[in-house]
Amino acid sequence: MFKLKLSFSKICTSIILLLFLINFNNVWANNFISRGYYVIDLSQKLEWMTCTVGMKLDKKKCVGKPIKVKLDQIETIITQANEQLGGSWRLPNRKELEMLVCKECKKVKINSQIFPDTPAESFWTSEKNPWQSQFMWTVNFFTGNTFGRFPGFIPNYVRLVRDR
Repeated sequence: MFKLKLSFSKICTSIILLLFLINFNNVWANNFISRGYYVIDLSQKLEWMTCTVGMKLDKKKCVGKPIKVKLDQIETIITQANEQLGGSWRLPNRKELEMLVCKECKKVKINSQIFPDTPAESFWTSEKNPWQSQFMWTVNFFTGNTFGRFPGFIPNYVRLVRDR
């Protein structure tokens, strides 16, 4: 009788462990809840625009042409987003944007089910490079790396965020 209880206990423990491991790979995806044009980021307590600036969501796809902008154009884009969508949209800081990088993703280093049709290129952050203040930090979704070498006059893509 004791062996039967012990075996049953081991089986239950094994099943629970297996279920945990199966779900473990999806933890990253489970941190996000899609709400149409924006995505709730539970881990950072943020709301991200689903699509890159210049595109709009249409049936779980981002359509249109994403636009690259210079740093001095971003304030106009943020004002327009706040007027049209409400809220306090802003440029993400370096750490926030880096948290969207998916190292295991193949083509584009971001989860394309959550952020569809993201260009595999650099995106602006709100942070200057402290070692070279004429340059801004960007996050590249082709390589998954962060670079602090972009002057404001070189256009890059934008994904806006707001605090939750």
